[in-house]
Amino acid sequence: QVQLVESGGGLVQAGGSLRLSCAASGRFFGINVMGWYRQAPGKQRDLVATITTDGITNYADFVKGRFTISRDNAKNTVYLQMNNLKPEDTAVYYCKMTVTIPFPIINVADYWGQGTQVTASS
Repeated sequence: QVQLVESGGGLVQAGGSLRLSCAASGRFFGINVMGWYRQAPGKQRDLVATITTDGITNYADFVKGRFTISRDNAKNTVYLQMNNLKPEDTAVYYCKMTVTIPFPIINVADYWGQGTQVTASS
């Protein structure tokens, strides 16, 4: 079983910053891609950013230049530094990790965090 625990959400004024963290625990061989997604009320869940094991990053156009994704492989943790937050960034943010697990056979599975609310007020 793999668990992802997020932290760092909150309420900030527009233009402010927040840093999200997501740590994985449990039994697994390794973590491949780590990413952040977000879902606003009444909308679909959208990709925000991803990062590979080698540190290759990918960002949605609406966060380029403002958000930075990073990871600490030793801590099995992914971060999302969010700067210059806008009211339209308000959403529940979810981390997702693609993990190589040993049971019932060695395979790759996706796991999601519980979500953390980010609110940027105007």
